Amino acid sequence: MKKHMYITGLLAIAIVFALSATEAAAQKIGFINMRAVMSQSDAGKKAEVELKKVMEKKKADIAKKEDELKKMKDEIEKQKSVLSAEAYREKESNYQVKFRDYQRQVQDANEELAKKEQALTGVMIPEILKVVEQVGKQGKYDAILDLNNPVVVYHDKEDNLTKKIIEEYNKGAGKSAPAPAKGKK
Repeated sequence: MKKHMYITGLLAIAIVFALSATEAAAQKIGFINMRAVMSQSDAGKKAEVELKKVMEKKKADIAKKEDELKKMKDEIEKQKSVLSAEAYREKESNYQVKFRDYQRQVQDANEELAKKEQALTGVMIPEILKVVEQVGKQGKYDAILDLNNPVVVYHDKEDNLTKKIIEEYNKGAGKSAPAPAKGKK
């Protein structure tokens, strides 16, 4: 009797695994690389150009400030032996004030770039997700996973939909992305 129950239990477990395997085989899962979609799509390239323009302007301003600080520090060091203690402290104090201004300028520039990048991606991501949903429905996918998610440890290269998402995004959805802003000269 125990032997029959044991065999019946094993048979039940085998049936459950067989049904699960059949159901799993019927699922269709696709994969995309969201970073690639964002960087290789037309809208992503426009956003990158816009960010680079802003970044280059900020870099130029910061480099100018760095040169001023370096000259000021060199001048203080050269005059150190001929300046009175009071004059030296005053010049050093002025240098420290300008150095703090420089640090704030760098921090502000980094924050501005981060906000601008976040705003641009905030516009793109919902549009890309609409395209992913559309491709998923058309292709009858059960799931589409982002390869940037560290949980994905294996995928079949044939199921990578990144290029298709970029093509579809470039066809329509990406056209409403913001055009590069015209900067002041």
